[in-house]
Formats: sequence, C-alpha cells, structure tokens
Amino acid sequence: MQVFKYPEKSEWASLLQRPAMSFEDIEARVKPVMEAVKAEGDKALSRFTSQFDGVELSAFEVTEEEFEEASSLVSDELKESINIAKENILVFHMAQKEGVEKIETMPGVTCWRKSVAVQKVGLYIPGGTAPLFSTVLMLAVPAVIAGCEELVLCTPPNKEGKVHPAILFAARISGIQKVFKVGGAQAVAAMTYGTETVPSVYKIFGPGNQYVTAAKQLAAKSGVAIDMPAGPSEVAVWADDTANPAFVAADLLSQAEHGVDSQVLLVSTSETLIERVQEAVAEQLSVLPRKEIAEKALENSRSILVQNEAEALELINEYAAEHLILALKYAADVAEQIINAGSVFIGHYTPEAAGDYASGTNHTLPTYGYARNHSGVSLDSFYRKITFQHITKEGLQELGPHVENMAEAEELAAHKNAVTVRLNAIKQ
Repeated sequence: MQVFKYPEKSEWASLLQRPAMSFEDIEARVKPVMEAVKAEGDKALSRFTSQFDGVELSAFEVTEEEFEEASSLVSDELKESINIAKENILVFHMAQKEGVEKIETMPGVTCWRKSVAVQKVGLYIPGGTAPLFSTVLMLAVPAVIAGCEELVLCTPPNKEGKVHPAILFAARISGIQKVFKVGGAQAVAAMTYGTETVPSVYKIFGPGNQYVTAAKQLAAKSGVAIDMPAGPSEVAVWADDTANPAFVAADLLSQAEHGVDSQVLLVSTSETLIERVQEAVAEQLSVLPRKEIAEKALENSRSILVQNEAEALELINEYAAEHLILALKYAADVAEQIINAGSVFIGHYTPEAAGDYASGTNHTLPTYGYARNHSGVSLDSFYRKITFQHITKEGLQELGPHVENMAEAEELAAHKNAVTVRLNAIKQ
C-alpha cells in the first residue's frame, strides 16, 4: 500500500480514484453473447458453457437428486453457521416491512402507498475463485420475505458440471426452487430474454466479474431492472491510536483478497498507526492462500495520513466507500456524521467480515463511489411502491375546482373536462 502524508485537498480526487473501469471494450465482447442467447436460447447457453466453463451439459436445471447430494456434502458445522446467518438476515429484513397507512389529504380525498413484490427476480451467484453461497442468503431471504412469485438463481458449474454444494444448500433453505447451472454474461442474457429452460425475469440481482457487470448494464438497456451499478469490492478503514493494527490489517486484507481489482483505503491522523498496520499487513499477507490476488489489490490501495479528524471525516465522506470501518475511540459518535457509505462498521470488534456473512445486514452494496446516490440491497429492493387514491363526491366538489384551474392554466382542456363532467353530474 502506498502511503500519502498530509495530501492537499486538490490531490484528493486522484488519490481516491478507483482502479479504472472501462466497459466499452468489455461490452463489445459481451454484446454478441447477449444477442446469441436472445436468438438461440439453450443452444447458445450450451455453446458458451462449453467455451467459458469447460464443461458439456445435457441439462441446465439442478435436479432434486443434486440438491440432496449437495446437502450430504456440507458439514453439519457449516450447515449450522449458514442457518444462523440466514436467521439473522431474516430477522433484520423482516423488520423492514412497512404497513399501509391511508392519509386523508383533505376531506373526502384519501391517498395511500402499498409495497408490491417484483413478480419475477433473477439472482446471479458467482462461483469462480470464491463460491459466494453467502450471497444466496443475502438475495434469496429478502426476496422470499417480499413475496416474489418466481425466483430464478443462476450460477456457473465447475469442471464436473456441478454447483458448489454450499450454494445449493443455502438456496434450498432460503426458499429457492429453480437453480440453473449457467454462469457469466450468458446467465444474465438468459434471465433477460428467457430461453427454453431459463425463465426471463423483471429484475436481476447479484455481483459478478466485469463481464457479468457489463451484461447487467446491457440488460438494463433492454428494460430489465438491475439491483445497482457494480464495481470491484472495496473497504475504507478510519483508524486512530486506539485501533489494534492487527485488526485493521486483517480488515484491509479481507477485502483485498476478493479480486485483483479490489481497493482498500486506510485513513488516520496517526503516522505510527499507519506504520504498524503496514507491518501487520505484510505479516498476515505472507500466509494468505489468496496472497497473489491480495498483493495485486494492494497495488491499487492507499494509506492516507491526514491533519485532523475533521479532515478525515471530509475525506471519508468524499470517498463514499462500499464498506466503511470506524476503528476509533468514539466510533459511535463519528458514525452519526457519515453521509456517504454503503455499510458502516462501528468499533474495534465489528469486522466487515461479520456483515459479509452473518450479522444480518445485506452485503450487496454500492461500489465505485455509487454510495453517494445508491443504497445497498434491502427488502425495498424487491418491491415496487404503488400509490392509490380514492375521492368521494364530496371530496371532488372540494378539490375539483382547483384541478380545473390548474389544468386550464396548463392549457390541457381534456384534463379539466375529466373533472368538469363529474362535477356537473354531481350537481344534477
């Protein structure tokens, strides 16, 4: 990690820049895949699965026998952990349910809003360098709570044509029934357009590599909603002298091991703390199984020494991290001042990894600075909000003349007449 001491504000923009994401070339490679799946359906899926995943499949849908086999391959210890995580995610997201409240804006005029589940949703679960069965829980649990009618999960097969058993176990306990062995851009295409086997959906969720991300953006252009813009995973840690350097180093590396294009950021007013964290990072990195991936990510990463806490706060809010860890003495107070972040982890004993797996919050979060204007996945992500209104005769007599006045001023005579004919009928 490069260390920058007391940078001027004019330098912040360049220091806080993420690794460059240019989707023009990637989209040019992904678009033909999308078009082929749209035109050829399962035939194209078979071809791309052979080409990209190195396996020939006679069928894409996971069978009941495969679900049962997967369950037998997951240890009881891991099953218990997955079930606890699922329960915590369930409790947290259930609390986000909202009741319907009818508001009488004036006598005889009643308005309300109702949450209605997206009928068909697609969940994409990466299965490459890390089989993200935790993401199954993060997406499937709120989708089931919301009441989505059809849940389609796509995930790439391994060389034996199998899906990682923990992914299938998490899918089954979360309420997912349809799982397809399809990965990459072709999976997004299948959920966008539908094939003979894979149903089309109305909204696609889930992380993925740059090809999956580009495919989701193309899906959005085709009228299918997506959860959010996505980029490489990232974490920012704001730490002071009360922080444990080993804790901070572990948090930085937990994100760095995600991928070579991930980014981690350390901000502190203490030069000593930064030096000790650097030492701890080197020590912990040496024994990581994914050392080479983490090393590449650290090349994109920064340690920034700032003058004071006010400057640290401003810089952190400008960065708008996907994950923000406050390893500070007064972390809870500082947390109240955070306005740009995907998810905030408060105090020395709140590792970001807890949120990734089992604390209950959702780990599907905006990256690449999108936390300035996007929220992470929540129960609301699986809903649409529909407004309703009901006006009585008496209500229209009160409100109608004002609508007529406004419609006439906008020179929309038919709008005015829609009220006038009713008012005249009431008078008769």
